[in-house]
Amino acid sequence: MTPAWTLDVFAALMLVVAAVSAARLVLARPWQRGSVVADTDIAHPLMAIAMAGTLAPGLTILPAVAWEIIFAMMTAWFAERVAGDARAAGGRALAGGHCVQHLAHSAAMLYMFLALVPFVAGVSPGMAGMSGPAPATPVLHYPTLAFIFALILIGYTVWDLDHLSGTPRSSALAPAGVPGAREVLLSPGTTVGCRVVMGVTMALMLLVMI
Repeated sequence: MTPAWTLDVFAALMLVVAAVSAARLVLARPWQRGSVVADTDIAHPLMAIAMAGTLAPGLTILPAVAWEIIFAMMTAWFAERVAGDARAAGGRALAGGHCVQHLAHSAAMLYMFLALVPFVAGVSPGMAGMSGPAPATPVLHYPTLAFIFALILIGYTVWDLDHLSGTPRSSALAPAGVPGAREVLLSPGTTVGCRVVMGVTMALMLLVMI
């Protein structure tokens, strides 16, 4: 059984990721003409908030069905992006494109919310409920799929860590040689770092569900 404090720690990490992602959105100034907001900048805070509420039910802000709709839309969106990248660049886009990773993340989140529905009446749908006595009825459909998703997420996390270790630090530095808050928040390293934390958390959640 997973200790409740472990889930609380990961829930707190998700709140940090959500805050960092929200700050990135603010700095991108989407309300200004000509601003560019990446779909990942929108996906990250949504995933982080959803995972925080799943890990710690007290942080839940939307019902499960609302998250199912959101992640179904995100899965469809990134699937279309992946298909477009594949048409434009072939297999190379599938091997290194960020949209493939976010498609896996979105699909995994959709699966988790769909899989959490079969909890017995009176049992919290949050992950924290998994640290207590096991309910009398199954809590997870297709556990093999959860394991496959976890392996995929772990693989992408390792790939991201390798990419992060090879990112030149000088590109994120201000002219004086000291990174400013804006430069750090908007740097590719911060994006990858948030994705790594979410990937680890998501994989943990899937494994706990099994």
